[in-house]
Amino acid sequence: MTCFQTIAVIGAGAWGTALAAVAARAGRDVTLYARDADHASHIASARENPRLPGIPLASRIAVTADLARAARADTVLIVVPAQHLRGAVMHVAPLLAPGTPLVACAKGIEHGTHKFMTEVIAEAAPCATPAILSGPSFAHDVARGLPTAVTLAAPDEALAAALVQALGSPTFRPYHSTDVRGVEIGGAAKNVLAIAAGIVAGRQLGASALAALTTRGFAELVRLGRAHGARSETLTGLSGLGDLILTCAGPQSRNFAAGLALGRGEPLPAGKLAEGQYTAPVLVELAAARGVEMPVAQAVAAILAGAVTIDAAIEALMLRPFKAEE
Repeated sequence: MTCFQTIAVIGAGAWGTALAAVAARAGRDVTLYARDADHASHIASARENPRLPGIPLASRIAVTADLARAARADTVLIVVPAQHLRGAVMHVAPLLAPGTPLVACAKGIEHGTHKFMTEVIAEAAPCATPAILSGPSFAHDVARGLPTAVTLAAPDEALAAALVQALGSPTFRPYHSTDVRGVEIGGAAKNVLAIAAGIVAGRQLGASALAALTTRGFAELVRLGRAHGARSETLTGLSGLGDLILTCAGPQSRNFAAGLALGRGEPLPAGKLAEGQYTAPVLVELAAARGVEMPVAQAVAAILAGAVTIDAAIEALMLRPFKAEE
C-alpha cells in the first residue's frame, strides 16, 4: 500500500488549518499553504491561525506562501470554497508530480458548468488523481481533536484506503469508499437543505416542523443520489445523512445560519460564505435534468432568487398533493 508521508493543505482558512492538524496527528509532515504571504507569515510566527483562536499549530506543520513547495507533497488537500476550486487547482496543477492525489475538501457544485468537485479536478489537473473528503465535521471540533468520522472517496479503492491510512488517528476516523458521486451529492445537497432548516428555525415553526423538513429533505437527497447511481449505504452514511444531521443542527453551520437570518428577515451573515447559496439553483437544475422531484431544494432556490416569499414557499410545500411516503 502507498504511504503518503508528506501532505500539503492548500487553503489556510479554518477548515484547511483543521485538516492540517488532522494530518499532523496522523504523524505526517504537513505543509499548510496560504496564498497571502502576510497571512502565512502571521500563522507561522504566532503558531496559531486567527480563524481558530486558542488552538496552537502542531510542530509538524510548516506554513508557507510558496505554492511550489506545497506541491512537492505526496498528496495534496484542496481546501477552498467550491466556486474557487477550479482556480486553485489550475494554479497548483503544473507543479504536481504525475498521479499525485488531489483531494477536494469542499462541498458543492460548480456554478455555470454543473460540475462536481472531482470533475473540476479532472479537468483542471488531468495529471492528478482526484478524490473527495466529506462528512459531518465542524472545523473547530476537528482542530481541537474532538472525535470525528468522515468519508474519503476515490475511484480506486486501494488509493482511497491508503489516503484513509494517511489521515486516520484516534480522534479522526475516515471511512474509504469508491462511491465518489454519492459522497459529492450528499455534501452538496445537505448545504441547500440546511438553509431550509435554518429558515424553519428562524420562522420559529417548531421542532416538529424542523424534524419533518430534515426528513423530507433527506428523501430528496436520496432520490437525486440514486438518479446519479449513488449507493444506498453512501447516502445513509456519514457523507449523506450524517452530514445533513450536523448541518441542520444549529447556527455553527454557515448554511443553517444563512437560513436562520432569512427566516428572521435579517441580512445574511457578513463575511461568511454559505456554499448552499450557490449550490441551490444548480442542484435544482441537476434534479430537473434527471426528472427528480426536490420541492424543498426548489423552494430554497426560489427564496434565494427573490422569486417567492418565505411564507408563500412554506404554504406551497404544505399544500402539495397528499401521497404515500417514499
